[in-house]
Amino acid sequence: MAAKTRTARIGVDVGGTFTDLVLHDPASDLVHVGKLLTTPDDPSAAIIAGISRMLQETGLRSSDLHSVVHGTTLITNTIIERTGGTIGLLTTEGFRDTIEIGRETRYDLYDLFLEMPPTLVPRYRRLEISERIDADGKVLLKLDEDAVASAARQLVERERCEALAIAFMHSYRSPGHERRAAEIVRRLYPALPLSLSADVAPEIREYERTSTACANAYVQPLTQRYLDRLEAELGKLGFLGHLYVMLSGGGITTVREAKEYPIRLIESGPAAGAMAASFLARLAGLDRVVSFDMGGTTAKMCLVENGAPDHKFNFEAGRVRRFQKGSGLPLKVSVVDMIEIGAGGGSLAHVDATSGLMKVGPRSAGAKPGPVCYGRGGTQPTVTDADLVLGRLDPSYFLGGELKLDLERVRGVFADKLASQINVESQDAALGVQRIVDETMAAATRMHLAEKGRDPRQYTIIAFGGAGPVHAWNLARLLKVGRVVVPLGAGVASALGFLVAPPATDMVRSYVARLERVDWSHVNAMLSEMETIGRNLLTEAGADPKRITYTPTADMRYVGQGFEVPVRLPSLSLSAADLPAIRENFFASYRTHFGRLIEDASIEALSWRLACVAPNTDIRISASPSQSGASRNARRGQRPVLFEGHGWQTCPVYDRYALGAGTTFPGPALIEERESTCVVGPGSQVRVDEMKNLVIELG
Repeated sequence: MAAKTRTARIGVDVGGTFTDLVLHDPASDLVHVGKLLTTPDDPSAAIIAGISRMLQETGLRSSDLHSVVHGTTLITNTIIERTGGTIGLLTTEGFRDTIEIGRETRYDLYDLFLEMPPTLVPRYRRLEISERIDADGKVLLKLDEDAVASAARQLVERERCEALAIAFMHSYRSPGHERRAAEIVRRLYPALPLSLSADVAPEIREYERTSTACANAYVQPLTQRYLDRLEAELGKLGFLGHLYVMLSGGGITTVREAKEYPIRLIESGPAAGAMAASFLARLAGLDRVVSFDMGGTTAKMCLVENGAPDHKFNFEAGRVRRFQKGSGLPLKVSVVDMIEIGAGGGSLAHVDATSGLMKVGPRSAGAKPGPVCYGRGGTQPTVTDADLVLGRLDPSYFLGGELKLDLERVRGVFADKLASQINVESQDAALGVQRIVDETMAAATRMHLAEKGRDPRQYTIIAFGGAGPVHAWNLARLLKVGRVVVPLGAGVASALGFLVAPPATDMVRSYVARLERVDWSHVNAMLSEMETIGRNLLTEAGADPKRITYTPTADMRYVGQGFEVPVRLPSLSLSAADLPAIRENFFASYRTHFGRLIEDASIEALSWRLACVAPNTDIRISASPSQSGASRNARRGQRPVLFEGHGWQTCPVYDRYALGAGTTFPGPALIEERESTCVVGPGSQVRVDEMKNLVIELG
């Protein structure tokens, strides 16, 4: 008898407050969602508990699961909290202070007591090795192999280092010395995790490359232990399928690659939300979308055009000032281009002692103790508490009634901690919290779009996350966006991103040359090498090698400039005959970014990239036929809600699951489902489309 084919897949998004899960089984056309509080002390505990509950609710067995796709904030939290491993750095003689000197720029020019981000490797664990390679990859000074062995012994045996980073000058051009040093260290300590800058970030700019290699080494021991533990716990459940992990760039990869290059998971969780929004935009036929993912800790906004999010290849982690550019550790990794601000359901509200003004965030109550209304020990009012006071949330139906909210306690805290200090009523203090957090998100979104030369009025907001649908209508009003789309299961939609994300990886190699002097045989060799590595990685992740697509690009600039623009390359096999097309692509990209061109200036390329992408899994959400009188049958009562500029409004409350396609009704209204509540203000019109999305026209 043939073995049963495993078809069910689960996506798991571990956030700062909640862990979201989505199960999809194409064989039975089943989509099932779940949400539970995150377990900060051991994130895998909530994952296992959530999967166990979903299997029980659907009647499936763990052996029916084809795969689990997981995203985590473990990496970014480890760097922010400085809880990574004890690591050492081997670097070229004379360059051990590179990661401390940095770019010699100040992120706040006028702060006399400026705090710079502390390095992940203190100076006494940064050891110099006699060796030197020049910018063309030629050996100027041979590697001192005895010095490598001596330094490794000192770092491992005396300093008790758990991992090492190796970053030599110009290793992006010729990695031979780094590879030989790694061989020597592995011969001495075979199990010691190593991070070679030529593997982690083979790009020009030694500060960023070294910083990325050190960050990779810093999180490697913890990531390996975490993934080993998660695999073991899944094994105890009887799970026989594959565990995959989301990359920061929006692709999925194997556990092996995640253990080797954990720094590539730095934005693993937020990337899933962008992939979910891209998928939903394609289904809805929308080509200009702002993805709005508001959870318990942060809000993430991302531009999605033509069904795909923007990407960038630079990121800052562990910022001293959380949202101040330049105050963090620079990383050379592929990430979805988004903004993330400290505005979530758990963001704490307080009155500033100096100014006497009310402020919200960026600190969050998290899952422990959580907002005051959870009754788990929280004492400081939060955004979720404000939403409860304003009538946006039903205290008896939070998480489908699983978590009862204490409204009276929240009112008391608002009166004591906020209203009494600024001499207003509790409801006005709550409305002030909502106004502050919505204005903060609107300002950040407006700036993000303005930097890209986009007008928010030409876009549609797709809102999800536990708090996203609660705040989306007012955010759209502030941005003058005319339409908001809220998908079914919006509270856990980010977890859907794990299931629709394709196996993908981004490869890069640096080779600096003016276009007229490029050695095209060398470029083709680099592209061929990247194609082979990318194909092997994606095949290991379950992709069909025949269906992988390869998109080559290059980072280019005018000679003498300090920043590059991405330029599409015509093919994987290039020659001098392609120069006119490459130049035209550069001009188009430069004009898009800067609105002008520089006449008669030479162009140079710095880094050559290859995006390797396999087809994603197509999930078809079952459409619901139109139901006569659906909106009337879906009514589950009414309650008063306070809207800015409109006062208290009596809002009908609708059961999200009873709304059939074709249903329409006016705002104000509340639409409730287990994981979230959608708030629609006065003057708006709501329509349920054929995919059961709520389409809100603001009018």
